[in-house]
Amino acid sequence: MAALSARPWMLLVLFSSSCLLLVTVSGADDKAQPPVPSYHIFSPGKIGKRTLQPTCLDNNNKTSCYGNCPSRCPNTCGVFCPGCKAFCPCDLIPGAVCGDPRFTGGDGNIFYFHGKKDQDFCILSDSDLHINAHFIGKSHPAKNRDFTWLQSLGILFGSNHRLYFGVEKTMTWKDDVDRLIITFDGERIEVPTELNARWVPDSVPALSITRTLEANRIKVELKGVFTIMAHAISITEEDSKIHNYGVMPDDSLAHLDLAFKFQTLSENVHGVLGQTYRPDYVNRLDVTKNMPIMGGTPDYSSSSIFATDCAVARYLEQQKIAMVTEIH
Repeated sequence: MAALSARPWMLLVLFSSSCLLLVTVSGADDKAQPPVPSYHIFSPGKIGKRTLQPTCLDNNNKTSCYGNCPSRCPNTCGVFCPGCKAFCPCDLIPGAVCGDPRFTGGDGNIFYFHGKKDQDFCILSDSDLHINAHFIGKSHPAKNRDFTWLQSLGILFGSNHRLYFGVEKTMTWKDDVDRLIITFDGERIEVPTELNARWVPDSVPALSITRTLEANRIKVELKGVFTIMAHAISITEEDSKIHNYGVMPDDSLAHLDLAFKFQTLSENVHGVLGQTYRPDYVNRLDVTKNMPIMGGTPDYSSSSIFATDCAVARYLEQQKIAMVTEIH
């Protein structure tokens, strides 16, 4: 706690199944602390021609103001009360991955990793946990890269358990129609489309999948290892016009916004996101730029969603070393 003792207080950002949490951490001085602002997460709706949502309540439990999400996160955002100051969860949560993949590293710095459309990349690799992401996208003739988004995750853990969840390709997106596909060890999993519906496999009781909305939003938890919040969304016509994504009628570019929280990563962890949790990680990106981009795409490329053949793979590394030692 020596690192905290120099500061009278600080704020840590955490997340739960339905909201973000601000936690005050006290230091050595027991002085009066600034009040922690309250806030919650909301998805704005239409009020007339404006995209607004009643947000903060006054002392009489009446709406005191209306909030509007920032352009970077128009579908879901947080709002501080009082004051109705809206913010994007991706701006605050280490381990968040949103949009045209915008990562918030374990060190708190934001960067982009675009990968390539229709390919798989190693997001995190450790001795007992490996996470690949499948990227979808659109080519743009005026740019030297694809517009990309994360469509699905392939997670390996334990001896060789395989968990997959992703979004179906969808022509016309409707928020209340569930488009998530979930499989565990090769078997399709059906989680009832009800708020707080929960699935737990008999073979791995520490694993659970819980719906945090009736459709398209889940919490995936492996106790003591990780928690992943996943929200399936699409690219709206308005987003496409603003950013020139070129969304076509046959594909809404449905993808995942994600927030990872890890409990037991080793010092040797790697991957696009994983390396940012290493104690010896040095961020060499220019964080002063609007879009600091992480390169090295070939190092993170995987041959399939469950492959552990990326150049920086660490999964089951100790077992592999032991096998080689026994052979020789």
